[in-house]
Amino acid sequence: MKKTSIISPSEKNITSENFPVASWVIPKSLRNDIVTLYNFARTADNIADNPKLSDTIKLAKLDQFDSAISASSVNRNQPLAIRDMIFSLKKTGINISYCINLITAFKQDISKNRYKTWLELINYCQLSAAPIGRYLIDLNGGFITPDNNYYKHSDALCTALQILNHLQDCKDDLNELDRVYIPEDIMAACNTSIKDLKANRSTPEFQRCKIEIIDRVDKLIYDSEQLPNKLKSKRLAIETCVIINIARALSKKLRIHDPLVFRIKLSKLHFFWCFLFGIINFSRIFINSSIRWRTSKHLV
Repeated sequence: MKKTSIISPSEKNITSENFPVASWVIPKSLRNDIVTLYNFARTADNIADNPKLSDTIKLAKLDQFDSAISASSVNRNQPLAIRDMIFSLKKTGINISYCINLITAFKQDISKNRYKTWLELINYCQLSAAPIGRYLIDLNGGFITPDNNYYKHSDALCTALQILNHLQDCKDDLNELDRVYIPEDIMAACNTSIKDLKANRSTPEFQRCKIEIIDRVDKLIYDSEQLPNKLKSKRLAIETCVIINIARALSKKLRIHDPLVFRIKLSKLHFFWCFLFGIINFSRIFINSSIRWRTSKHLV
């Protein structure tokens, strides 16, 4: 993505994310809309993280995003990311609340740089991560059986990925943005503190804190495993299986390695195996679902 005057020098782009963005698994007709949402979110996120802008200017720019999306109003003075997003929302009919929630999360990043409890962090992820999954589900046709309660499985997966990313970047977030997503109550329970994030390697206390967070993330990943067989789109179900495997692999790697020594990330080989086993997992789900359907039909 090209840098503009409102974008900070972030190195993040589609290819550097922990998860696939508009991969070939998704129908080609939907990929541009997914990229549009990604560019919209990345542009707004970069505003919130730009060290060269004052908080007042950041909020004013994000208010521009908020107002434009809420009014579905396009003009030439808007950043391209806003205009493209509005056109996409009008074309697809996707609920604008997903974009509004993302903007709310980026505004929160400006005004809030510490989280007291796990619940506070989860509530933040409901704004910053969950809307992405819900958008993708709606874009790909929703659930086999319409039930809004199924969104909770998507929320769990998106939240898990978000918190794993917080652990990956915990040192840089503190040093560069003075932002800490690790809940203070968990740090206190493990006898660690924010100052330990500045060390060259984890203390035993911070290691316990990290493991406690990963244990909670693993429960979220487990909760997300029911999502693929609820989805109407088989292609999205395949990609979801892949992403669940990515989350598992990243969780295991963060559990073993120290994010204060170097940034923990998956290799291309890791991604390949996650993709391969994602397809295998989907095949098992599809076969088991077919067997259950045939059995129930026979019983009737």
